[in-house]
Amino acid sequence: METVRSSLEVADILRASLDSYRSRQRLSPEQATVVRHLVTCRTAVLGGHRDHCATCGYVRISYNSCRDRHCPKCQGAQRAAWLESRLQRLLPVQYFHVVFTLPDGLYPLILQNKAVLYDLLFATAAQTLLTLAADPKRLGAQIGFTAILHTWGQKLLFHPHLHCVVTGGGLTNDGSRWIVGRQGYFLPVKVLGRLFRGKFLAGLKQAYRDGRLQMHGALATLVKPQVFGRWLDPCYRKDWVVYAKRPFGGATQVFRYLGRYSHRVAISNGRLVSMDAGQVRFRYKDYADGHQFKVMTVAAAEFIRRFLLHVLPKQFVRLRHYGLLASRNVATKWARCRQLLQSEPSPQRQLPKTLQERVHEWTGQDPLCCPRCQQPLTRQTWDRGDPQPLPRRTDDPLSLAPCLDST
Repeated sequence: METVRSSLEVADILRASLDSYRSRQRLSPEQATVVRHLVTCRTAVLGGHRDHCATCGYVRISYNSCRDRHCPKCQGAQRAAWLESRLQRLLPVQYFHVVFTLPDGLYPLILQNKAVLYDLLFATAAQTLLTLAADPKRLGAQIGFTAILHTWGQKLLFHPHLHCVVTGGGLTNDGSRWIVGRQGYFLPVKVLGRLFRGKFLAGLKQAYRDGRLQMHGALATLVKPQVFGRWLDPCYRKDWVVYAKRPFGGATQVFRYLGRYSHRVAISNGRLVSMDAGQVRFRYKDYADGHQFKVMTVAAAEFIRRFLLHVLPKQFVRLRHYGLLASRNVATKWARCRQLLQSEPSPQRQLPKTLQERVHEWTGQDPLCCPRCQQPLTRQTWDRGDPQPLPRRTDDPLSLAPCLDST
């Protein structure tokens, strides 16, 4: 299927249909903040700067970014900086991709208790991996891994799951040697699924007993312990899905994978096709039909509802490191792993690259010099609320470079 990139953005859909959506749905404080950021991102409302070349008269207007982690246009620089720091911690070993998925019967409760139950998802998935890997009958070692929370599927429906990038081996408890895992095999997924199920449901019941769960609307009856217990019963009878993909081919593949998943938002602007007569069309990958790309049409209000399902709680950390990769272990156990594996030591961390340096990498042009005559540009800045000096130049690749997002 040939894809043509549309100029349509999530922000355009919000501007056009948000009032209609709000007449029927109430926004949470977190959702209201995200909406406000996205509709003003890279507009004169947030201020910006005007670059002018005194030699040839070239002018470029650039508006400031909202820098919201839910914004499809504001992830490029953050993703690049994060990946550079992660690359320094890769080991010359086999890496596995393990996915932990929660059953859909729990979704209504999770949506009312995102912070508590997302934290529980991280904690129980981490305990499951660390416990089984440390079992002498399994790997018998301390592993390291990075966990990344995603809450969406290709159709923007709610689907909370964790992507974990895990070392295919580990350090002995006394730190004397590195234990190499079986080639192409990590841990039994059925055992992982059962242990994960038991730990999560035990943690969920403890949160209920501690009074840390909110239950409103259709879930109001769950405040009664007997009702809550019966509601949970089907979750014990289900097999919980833990999926271990084939191991990565090497550090380069791990790096590229992390780049795709680390700072992804629910949908990129590149997947949007059109908006017409209150209907939004967007591309999705149909995994059940040979991974073919298809186009879905939904009402604009429904698109907004689905998009806002994935707004994270305030200050919630969706990328976390465990085991050998935990912050407290990097300078000790992780360094010992490098020594045992005869891996090159991490280079001394350099100062973070500036946005100008990253734009130069992306476009091959120096954003501080005129693209026509290569002479230095003079910059005039203005703050939010100031009058807009000139229309935006949308034909300039430098003005669009920081907006690059993944599809």
